[in-house]
Amino acid sequence: MGPKVRYEEMLPHEIVAARSACPVVYVAFGGIEWHGEQNCVGLDTLKAHAIAVRCAQAHGGLVMPPLFYGEPRDRGSVLLEADYNVDRKVTAKMGLPPDSFAPGYMHTTSLEESERYVRLLVHVLFQMQSLGFRLIVMLAGHAPSLSHARAAADIYALHGSARVWTGIDYDLVQDQFPGLVPGAGDHAAMWETSLMIALRPELVDLSRLPSDVPAEDLIGIYGQDPRKHASREYGESAVAAIVRRMGEKVAELLSA
Repeated sequence: MGPKVRYEEMLPHEIVAARSACPVVYVAFGGIEWHGEQNCVGLDTLKAHAIAVRCAQAHGGLVMPPLFYGEPRDRGSVLLEADYNVDRKVTAKMGLPPDSFAPGYMHTTSLEESERYVRLLVHVLFQMQSLGFRLIVMLAGHAPSLSHARAAADIYALHGSARVWTGIDYDLVQDQFPGLVPGAGDHAAMWETSLMIALRPELVDLSRLPSDVPAEDLIGIYGQDPRKHASREYGESAVAAIVRRMGEKVAELLSA
């Protein structure tokens, strides 16, 4: 168990001491989405938040509560329930009508949904600045949300004073784990499942995956078959590499 780094759990004097020692704040964001029958639906955000906690414990800084809500859900959101609901299998497994993810369900356009999410992230960035941080690390769990975070960072930079870094776990270590798809990692397959086994093992149950189904027919899993390739050892090595690279990145940004 490392030092306290979760902002919402800390006393005021603890926050001041930690921020004075390292004026970095981590904000994990993602969504709620199908990640195979073996993983929890909050995988993206929980993964990013757990990695942020480990980074702060290893290198300093504080971690904000993660942001699960607000990402666009209309077509083009790249949520499994909306865009990859092949033969309606995902929504059937979830006991949901497919129309819950149909275009227009949120009574807005795709553009309006994206604009609202970007505005929310801009608000978060200014809120972090108001709390005295010099560097804000926006750590994504859901890759498509990176475009929104980068747009928010550009808008924030017009008037904001803190530095902002936006990224996702696999981009930091792509050279060390070449089995990942460049710019995509995987979805609920070896990479993400292994990370969750390492970070939150109580939220993974590989026995829920059928043993007699070809890998390409596993529902909503894209990447190397987690039944064969996901492991605690792989996940722990990946997490250690991510934390190490993040420490190097934070040190570089603080010294610039």
